[in-house]
Amino acid sequence: MLGLILAGEAIFALPFHVARFFRPTVLEVFSISATELGAAQGLYGILAMLAYFPGGPLADRFSARKLLAMSLWITAAGGLYMATFPDYRGALLLWAFFGVSTIMLFWAALIRATRDWGGHDDQGRAYGLLDGGRGILAAGMASIGVMMFGFAFPEGYGVATLAEKEAALRLIIYGYTAVTVFAGVFVWFVLSDGHPSGEPGPEEWDPHQQSVWTHIIQVLRIPAVWLQAVIIICAYVAYKGFDNYSLFAVQAYGLDEVEAARVVAIGSWMRPVAALGAGLLGDRFNISRMTMLAFVLLLFSDLFFAMTTPIPGAVWILLGNIILGATAFFGLRGLYFALFEEAKVPFVLTGTAVGFVSVVGYTPDIFVSFVAGVLIDSSPGVVGHQHFFWFLSTFALIGVIASFALMRLLHPAEPQVSDKQ
Repeated sequence: MLGLILAGEAIFALPFHVARFFRPTVLEVFSISATELGAAQGLYGILAMLAYFPGGPLADRFSARKLLAMSLWITAAGGLYMATFPDYRGALLLWAFFGVSTIMLFWAALIRATRDWGGHDDQGRAYGLLDGGRGILAAGMASIGVMMFGFAFPEGYGVATLAEKEAALRLIIYGYTAVTVFAGVFVWFVLSDGHPSGEPGPEEWDPHQQSVWTHIIQVLRIPAVWLQAVIIICAYVAYKGFDNYSLFAVQAYGLDEVEAARVVAIGSWMRPVAALGAGLLGDRFNISRMTMLAFVLLLFSDLFFAMTTPIPGAVWILLGNIILGATAFFGLRGLYFALFEEAKVPFVLTGTAVGFVSVVGYTPDIFVSFVAGVLIDSSPGVVGHQHFFWFLSTFALIGVIASFALMRLLHPAEPQVSDKQ
């Protein structure tokens, strides 16, 4: 599990952490606008969507150890190019490369290995530990990165030159690249090639008896899988929205870039608590019920930012609602893949099911950053951010509806028995 946690977060450090925690500096150093960064990250989403589907069958047939390690090392190579600060065209190519390198060999293999680890009874614990552990690692890396970033400007960020900002950001990128390389080495030596649950693994795969298309058709016939895909879309829209919080803190609440990065880093520390807590509660009270509760909390948080006028310098109001929203969407990350067991998806179909729900569920990689950039650039200041939070609120409401529908599907009300015979 430690290997899965380290791999699961390190793989996304370069394509996501750098832009999430240091977005204002990234825009300045790369000489691109918020819309252009959104377009580059949208291209990541398009390539990732194409990579999810073949990644599912690959995870059902090949060793997770080899798939994860190779994906990490390939992604680290992209970090070296990222440190050259390419122009807009280069940024498009970079995030397109990350879209393939972080997904095709990696994602379904990670989720299948986690489900194997959790067995039949502890899926909430398994995915809660995975995302909670990833959260600890992410928050730790972010806090260290923000501290290093702050040390680079002893006289304050506001008086720093462009060259000083470039040097500080390059150091952050090299640090994330080194972590990615180390994660690949660690995974190579600590993961086994088998499937601990005792379910069919790569060595039992017989292409003459079970074709890829047979698995795909079996997955598509499970109604709960379709609702699960909708739930992941809505949860992932919220998670992608988190990328915009540092810019929101600067433009709406008047914080400087270093202060904004600190606030977002504090919010990210909710991930281990929320993911593990939601997973454990899900094992006790059922996953689908906890999923609906998390979406309700998320809806309240998004509506607060959408409907209220920010008070400049009111850091505690900003941080308090960030923590509420983070508790919800990080909790969802510890829940939504655990729904496979509650929906009784066969173990042997896990990789293929992950591929399908990921193709649908992670489409926000394509459009959320782009929509945020367009809304903010077209209505500069607070208004643009409020429009974006209305956008997030819409998906939170859809998530409430979809999770309620799934809960009723998986746990229909017991028929009432009349006292009259």
